[in-house]
Amino acid sequence: MKYKHIIWDWNGTLIDDRLFCIKIMNEVLKKRDMEAMTEEWFLDNFCFPVKDYYLKLGFNFEKESFDISGTEFINMYMARCHELQLHQGVREVLDYFKNLGLAQSLVSASSQVMLDQILSNYDINDYFVRILGTDNHYAYGKETLTKEWMKDLGFHPKEVLFIGDTIHDKDIADVVGSDCILVSKGHVSKERLQKTGASVFEESIKIIDWLDGGN
Repeated sequence: MKYKHIIWDWNGTLIDDRLFCIKIMNEVLKKRDMEAMTEEWFLDNFCFPVKDYYLKLGFNFEKESFDISGTEFINMYMARCHELQLHQGVREVLDYFKNLGLAQSLVSASSQVMLDQILSNYDINDYFVRILGTDNHYAYGKETLTKEWMKDLGFHPKEVLFIGDTIHDKDIADVVGSDCILVSKGHVSKERLQKTGASVFEESIKIIDWLDGGN
């Protein structure tokens, strides 16, 4: 095993919140008499920065600031996040790395406050040496957070494997020089993920087969 550390993303990667996010955003849109989105549209358009995704949905920040709609979505998400489950196979993959003696961490675009609150529902904190979130709830700052964490880790970039579900995750891995695996049951379509050049899997459990195959 060439990797010495695993950096996980949270939303869409470990937690199964795709349909949940679509449902809540459609409620936000409905309150404003805006057109609802489909799952297909979401997978083809979700992006970072999240503000650009809101613009694609049709929000006009000259009429209503991003702070208002963005905060409304987050408040609704957090009020019902206890309904969410981890993706099938996630615990098995976490155990796989743990049994290999590999340290794991979690780095998310979610705020640290949100992350701490939602993770309290799942009893997986002990898998991670660090759980890092941003200082805001607008999904800003994950790249900077990751760069700082990589410096603290002290590993060669190629000794660190990123696991995420968005193009943004692959972009961050590229910036720091690490390999990246993407799962397609998150927030971005398989077709878009494959265009990044990363290895893409529909099921998290398939990561074990990929690594056991010598990658």
